[in-house]
Amino acid sequence: MRSDSVEVRFTSCGDTAFNVEFGETIDRATNARVMALHARLKAAPPPGLVETVPTFRSLLVVYDSVTSSRREMQAAVEGALAGSEAAPAEGRLWRLPVCYDPDLGPDLAELADSLGLTAERVAELHGSVEYFVYMLGFMPGFGYMGDLPAELDRPRRTEPRVRVPAGSVAIAGRLTTVYPWESPGGWHLIGRCPVPLYDGDRPDPVLLAAGDRVRFEAVDRATFDRIAEAASAGRFDPASLRAA
Repeated sequence: MRSDSVEVRFTSCGDTAFNVEFGETIDRATNARVMALHARLKAAPPPGLVETVPTFRSLLVVYDSVTSSRREMQAAVEGALAGSEAAPAEGRLWRLPVCYDPDLGPDLAELADSLGLTAERVAELHGSVEYFVYMLGFMPGFGYMGDLPAELDRPRRTEPRVRVPAGSVAIAGRLTTVYPWESPGGWHLIGRCPVPLYDGDRPDPVLLAAGDRVRFEAVDRATFDRIAEAASAGRFDPASLRAA
């Protein structure tokens, strides 16, 4: 079907889910359409809807096959697509601290050299823009944030690491992220954030959500250590990172 002059495809994902795909490009205009449909279905869920999961250019629709069918759920989604094209509500703005010390960003110097820049300039460029959280994926709390300044555009590492420390701030292509857990990873590590992006003890364990915005603010090592210690002891309120 077509929605606002854009071809929309429905593709199956097993017997209780399907994708609503908005083209093939990754950009904010396409993602805005995904988030608008996500918001409309969340505000007025059709019978049998279990959840919707937004990605860069598609929305996964999961439904209960006992109370709905693929035909009924797709019809409900098509009705939502034919409704208002108003943009979704603007996401929250977070100000995340990051320390760019060499031992916390082991790829910073090498990356800077490959770009013909100083490490200080890479850090400055990284913190110069407001990022958009396109989607969460790979692991709980892992936000794919764009759009990185073009000067820092580099492909992923040719040899991924087996272990990337939790909190590592990394870049690849035109994206940046913060690793919420220790895990394997192939992005370039340029610093570290002392605030957990996933904490099972919080009422809402995942800090970021698709549609949020993020600003990275450089802090010195003493500030990093102070925040990390407070967070580890459960004395740091992540709500303090929300911009007014």
